[in-house]
Amino acid sequence: MAHSKVILKILFSLCVWSFVIIGLFKMHGTNLVPQDYRQVPQEYQQLPLNGRSLLQKDMLRYAETTSTTTDHFDPSEILVDNRTAMDDDQLVRDVESRIPSLPIAYWSKNKNFLQQKSATCAKYPSIFELEFNNIYWQTMHTSNGTFQLFGAYYDIRRASLLGPTVRILGMIDRIEPKVKTYCQFWFDGQKEPFIVKTFEYKYIWYNKWGNYKQGIYQPYLIACQIPKPFHGVVPSSVSMVEKECDTATNNLRVIYNRPPDDHKKGFAVCVKGLDFLYDDLSVRLIEWIEMLNILGADKIYFYNLQVHPNITKVLSHYEQEGKVQVIPLTLPGGQPNVPGFQHLYLTKKTNHKRQNEVIPYNDCLYKNLYLYDYIALLDIDEVIMPKGNSILWSELMDKARPESLKFRPDGYHSYNFRNVYFLDDQQHEHGWHKDIPKYMHMLQHVHRAKNYTKPNQYVKCFHDPERVLTLHNHFPLSCLGGVCKSYPVDTEDAQLQHYRADCVKTLKKSCEEYRENSVEDKTIWKYKDELIRRTIKTLETLGFFRRSGGPGFGGSSSGLGGGATTHSTER
Repeated sequence: MAHSKVILKILFSLCVWSFVIIGLFKMHGTNLVPQDYRQVPQEYQQLPLNGRSLLQKDMLRYAETTSTTTDHFDPSEILVDNRTAMDDDQLVRDVESRIPSLPIAYWSKNKNFLQQKSATCAKYPSIFELEFNNIYWQTMHTSNGTFQLFGAYYDIRRASLLGPTVRILGMIDRIEPKVKTYCQFWFDGQKEPFIVKTFEYKYIWYNKWGNYKQGIYQPYLIACQIPKPFHGVVPSSVSMVEKECDTATNNLRVIYNRPPDDHKKGFAVCVKGLDFLYDDLSVRLIEWIEMLNILGADKIYFYNLQVHPNITKVLSHYEQEGKVQVIPLTLPGGQPNVPGFQHLYLTKKTNHKRQNEVIPYNDCLYKNLYLYDYIALLDIDEVIMPKGNSILWSELMDKARPESLKFRPDGYHSYNFRNVYFLDDQQHEHGWHKDIPKYMHMLQHVHRAKNYTKPNQYVKCFHDPERVLTLHNHFPLSCLGGVCKSYPVDTEDAQLQHYRADCVKTLKKSCEEYRENSVEDKTIWKYKDELIRRTIKTLETLGFFRRSGGPGFGGSSSGLGGGATTHSTER
């Protein structure tokens, strides 16, 4: 019995020591894995313990090859932007280029002076205290409506009865706004503002067109007269307030673009907010820009909402060449600016779209009041085409203007051109022209409706910026010196060539007639050789051709398709 107890004690001791030894073995077994185990690929980490032990040498070798020390890599080989950080002056210039309406340069130069105590109640608003809306707009809340302000412009045109005036372009969520407001003018060297009552709210819309409801943002041109002591002095900035002593939540730089020698250029073209996020119209756009350059457009101003990357590439190219300027644009208030959703909104809410378009049109007018003889508002599927012996727009107007004076010696506010459709399927029925690249849409489409749309309907104009006050897509809405007068240029001298897949919705009933009665019109072919040369050169420069092919005319050797359906620019 005693012998059995001894044996049991020995067995128990052996068991205890076995467990202790096994535990120690497992604890020390973890040290078989190298320190750099955490750097080893996941598939090696999944191996059992004995497998990891056997691969110890391979893992150490892997850890050595993945070292990221400067012993193995030269930092100069990394492609990052290593420019030095901008100083304050550079930042000011950069912000001013991005938001032209913000008087950041004036504020930066005078902020210490402007912050001194003023004898008046009004204080100059710091740019950090302004209320911005959707980047490019500034907000004023009143007791009866909210103002979204886009730009302010210095107007000293001779035909204006108001004398020197600052006109402020914006949208107000009221019809016939009744709220009394004031303009605080800030002049260089003055730490106190000159405060004047707002003279008028000019509505840039017609009631009968729709959306005439309270709560919907409506386009307005607001006028504030400059006080007599400051006639001849351009204000540095202007703020709008409801009460004279309010510290403003908005402050707009007053824009006054004038050539140093007062020598105007001929023609500017303004293009409403581009909304082609999903439509790659880049090749069509190149042909159109080159056509307008040939005709004599000195510069084309594009307002940009959302566009396809290829369109961005085209616009950037022409901007570098100085032929176009691209102005970014957003919708104010609670309207959507998210890509895709904004496009859907503008497609479904047509009246909202039209009212928003008024803002870039009039911003373009007022930024260029003193720079050009004529301003045209065109879509990228429209061309004012001279006919007869005229080749350039300047030659066309040298003929049309003297003729107009026979009917009205005081002159006209604008000169309008009858609209005629060059519909896609009219050309497709007649085939393609082999000596013209298929991708050159306008040169290929030389069959048009026999009949023009009715006079004063869907026309486009050359506007005289010295005489018009507000502009709509097709004609001036209000003019200096009374009722707007527009001269209809004879269709023997010029026409508005409109390239579309279909007529506008309001002309659906007439569209079949336009389709069934067509004529050949090769007026554009007098520019054919030069337009082909310029277009191909730009397409090659921007890399639009497949490398294996070239700028062939038949379509088979070209990387560009020629039979795509036209995307309408008017929805």
